Amino acid sequence: MSGQDGGDRVAEFTAFRQRMNERILAEDNQVVRRFFALDGQAYRPGALDVKTKELLGLVASLVLRCDDCISYHVAQCRAAGVGRDEFFEAFGVGLVVGGSIVIPHLRRAVDFLDRLEAADGAGASACEEHR
Repeated sequence: MSGQDGGDRVAEFTAFRQRMNERILAEDNQVVRRFFALDGQAYRPGALDVKTKELLGLVASLVLRCDDCISYHVAQCRAAGVGRDEFFEAFGVGLVVGGSIVIPHLRRAVDFLDRLEAADGAGASACEEHR
């Protein structure tokens, strides 16, 4: 896997998610809009910080075996400052709770994390070159 391939996968996922969310929310359906709003509110800081909530979302997504959800929460966890060791502890919890059926989703989660890191590394190198 090259850094470019990793960046493409991340960019494609992000663009598709944003485009489709906008498309869905353009419909005049209050149930859908309220659910999206509730989801957003659930991850705001409160008694638990955003980092903890995103890790909880990641573990739940692993157990539920939702690859789009896993990718989303991996990206959100990275944005919240989750480190690689923390990711693997969360992955371990998801694996123990969900069982061996989680393994294919764990593979894709680690692949997405690797791709995010590669894309971030490529971005950091490009930024440093332009200084």
